[in-house]
Amino acid sequence: MMASMAGFAIEDAFLKKAAGAVPLGEILLIEGLCGMAFFALLALRRGEAPLPRGVLTRTMAVRSGFEIVGRLFYALAIALTPLSSTSAILQATPLIVVPAAAVLFGERVGVFRWTLIGVGFLAVLLIIRPGGETFTPLSLLAVAGMLGFAGRDLATRAAPLALSNVQLGTAGFGVLALAGVVLSFWTGIKAIETPGLLAGAIVFGVSGYAALTIAMRSGEVSAVTPFRYSRLVFALILSVAVFGEHPDAMTLAGSAIIVACGVALLTRKT
Repeated sequence: MMASMAGFAIEDAFLKKAAGAVPLGEILLIEGLCGMAFFALLALRRGEAPLPRGVLTRTMAVRSGFEIVGRLFYALAIALTPLSSTSAILQATPLIVVPAAAVLFGERVGVFRWTLIGVGFLAVLLIIRPGGETFTPLSLLAVAGMLGFAGRDLATRAAPLALSNVQLGTAGFGVLALAGVVLSFWTGIKAIETPGLLAGAIVFGVSGYAALTIAMRSGEVSAVTPFRYSRLVFALILSVAVFGEHPDAMTLAGSAIIVACGVALLTRKT
């Protein structure tokens, strides 16, 4: 799981670098097609259909819609806002998933967990600081991306159990390619001048997804899921070392609170 999170953080760094030279829609389209091909080959190797009929269900359509929203807005946030704050806001996803699961699936959420959710939301506001001098509406891109990923995770829980992780991966990267097509209507298509950056994003993005699949299939979910928060550590290191960002005390404090609340949410049952 930690290797997966490192891969995703490095992918974000490559995307942020590449977005300055290559239209973002084109990046998402190419990465989506490459990732889709990789997981389709894995599915064929296992004797599975890469895109079985199960991906055409209403639940998968809802999942795909949320995935497009999450991918588009998070990619825009990566390109246009600091990597450190964008990654921190993404970590608030469980704060949406847990209460939504209580409403949609009847899962039990006790007073302690509701308190954690409330504190976590306050920490997100601590990072965004609406109304403050440092506030920028672009910060809401990361919030929109986070909401999209939360919806995707909820829809995944309701997805047909017959679909394997590699089939979900094929569908997921196919949706990423579709998101790239949508965004390309605004960003356009041009000759790739930085193929190394794009290749780096693809390699680390696909590797991260593959490592995530292995972690979720071979380890206990309750044991490995909290390590998702290591992504923020890697992102903070990259934001400082690669992009020269200097997250202020409020951003760091908000990040720490989100991580603490998220880990507690994932490890407590009530």
